[in-house]
Amino acid sequence: MGAPVAQWRSFQTNSMCGIVGYIGRRQASPILLDGLRRLEYRGYDSAGIALQNNGSGLNFIKRAGRIDNLSKAVAEASPQGSTGISHTRWATHGAPTDENAHPHRDQSGRLALVHNGVIENYQTLRDQLIAQGHTFESQTDTEVLAHLVGRYFDASDEKDGPTRLRKALQSALAKVKGTYGIAAMHADVPGVLVGARLGSPLVVGLGDEEHFLASDVSAIVAHTRDVVYLNDHDIVSLTEGRYDVTSMAGGEAQVKVSRVEFTADDAEKGDFPHFMLKEIYEQPKSLQNAMRGRLSRDEATAILGGLNMTPQELRGVDRIILSGCGTAFHAAMVGEYLIETLARVPTEVEIASEFRYRNVPADRNTLQFVLSQSGETIDTLAALREARRKGIRCLGIVNSVGSTIARESDGGCYIHAGPEIGVAATKTFTSQVMIMNLLGLLFGRIHHLSSADGIEMIDELEAIPDKITAILKQTDKIKAIAEKHANAEGMLFMGRLQNYPVAMEGALKMKEISYIYASGHPSAELKHGIIALVKPDMPSIFIAPDDAVFDKNVSNIEEVLARKGPVIAVTTEGRTELERLTEDVIYVPECPSYLSPLLTVIPMQLLAYHTAVARGCDVDKPRNLAKSVTVE
Repeated sequence: MGAPVAQWRSFQTNSMCGIVGYIGRRQASPILLDGLRRLEYRGYDSAGIALQNNGSGLNFIKRAGRIDNLSKAVAEASPQGSTGISHTRWATHGAPTDENAHPHRDQSGRLALVHNGVIENYQTLRDQLIAQGHTFESQTDTEVLAHLVGRYFDASDEKDGPTRLRKALQSALAKVKGTYGIAAMHADVPGVLVGARLGSPLVVGLGDEEHFLASDVSAIVAHTRDVVYLNDHDIVSLTEGRYDVTSMAGGEAQVKVSRVEFTADDAEKGDFPHFMLKEIYEQPKSLQNAMRGRLSRDEATAILGGLNMTPQELRGVDRIILSGCGTAFHAAMVGEYLIETLARVPTEVEIASEFRYRNVPADRNTLQFVLSQSGETIDTLAALREARRKGIRCLGIVNSVGSTIARESDGGCYIHAGPEIGVAATKTFTSQVMIMNLLGLLFGRIHHLSSADGIEMIDELEAIPDKITAILKQTDKIKAIAEKHANAEGMLFMGRLQNYPVAMEGALKMKEISYIYASGHPSAELKHGIIALVKPDMPSIFIAPDDAVFDKNVSNIEEVLARKGPVIAVTTEGRTELERLTEDVIYVPECPSYLSPLLTVIPMQLLAYHTAVARGCDVDKPRNLAKSVTVE
């Protein structure tokens, strides 16, 4: 069983594609469009809405491209209706076209349906439906689902309309293989929305004589902060005054009302030009939130009650596995260095997408952590389920209350980063790394760290937010460096020890938002093939703080310079000797080497951001990407 939600306090859920539904007494289209704008970073290949026309039928408006295209079409049509569903799409099946945009209709044209996820057996179902006389307007797997629901609805002799629609959805879902978050409505059942989830998040928003349905609470938090997170295999029926949640088996589902802790203002850009820049600047605060209430000077340790483990159980852990994807994987790599350095507990890192396909040895004293901002990343969720199947105690480190990982894990830690809208993760990386530090402190104190060591580490951790603030004051300098190298053919990122993962994270940020090819490497691997790439239009970014391998990094820098490769160096204040080698030096405040990733990653984020801006890229909505990956 997962840890109680009361022990898991945090902020939001994420998914590829975005769903917003509304039923109430207000005009639905402005609410739906506002919700879609708040979800656009989940997918922005196309978008659409469908409204019930006060019992006369359904009105569909769909457009390829960004939400603005849909907004213009809606403004021109001025559709009326107080019940509707909407969707912003990240394409999996079918190109980004008007026809492939959601919502999709059934054969009769009287049912509208939106869907997140992937229907794996859609082609088989499509062929069966075509043989039965169905015709399709799109190439999507979702339209197949709409036709299937409509077929069961039309064949039903159930007299009660809401029950008929719910049972039709239930019957259709029994035939599909794959993942889904669904919202649907039917012209013959006015004033009713139905939804269902399996592997793709869906949340019900509770209002005064109105209800909302969304894939992410950020879409509806401007209207309500009281929500119900649906579980896998749940089906919900909504009217303006009531919501009912049942299981696929037909019994009553176990759900609870939760309170969203952030506001709509927290998910706005404010005075910043991009969400990414806002979130970079939020890191001093987000790290304070990650530490708040978790540092005990009396015990000189970290207090992490959400782990749901006794001191004796923690003391018995003799092996730790850390799993994640993308940025979370890089945070886990930092965690490996931290836990082994501070606690001397053997720790290994697994890419979550590979973990379930490997026969990783583990015993009753193995503890696994899975890291995911959204708590919904499908590969990370699969790693969790595989670990638990093998009897491994598995804990989550996530940002999202009510997320699947939070519910299914044996406990864990929320990172308390607040809503992160930019597709390129920034503050959630540093918050995950902060939790890794807290785990290192906790296990270190359990094993061998003295109370003096613990207090010293607490002092250093609490100083980190101010040190990040100092780095942020260099943004103009970093911007100038970024503009200088914005037309580079590619970039090489180098680091050693705990800053090797930071090099990988820096390369990832650069690739994600500037579209410059970049790769991260251990500095010492330079001469093992990487040096062949060094040339005047291939800058090398070296993360070289004042640590045990500083001189080694300097030698690697000189090797690059000898081959006419430009160098950008990130080092500790006071190590001015790098200025004789390159004019592009960025300084970070002094700190213990194990904490340096929390500081050295900030220039990486700013460098990627300003490079992307200089190249005219859409920073918050990079091509082909969505915020979290809930499909394989």
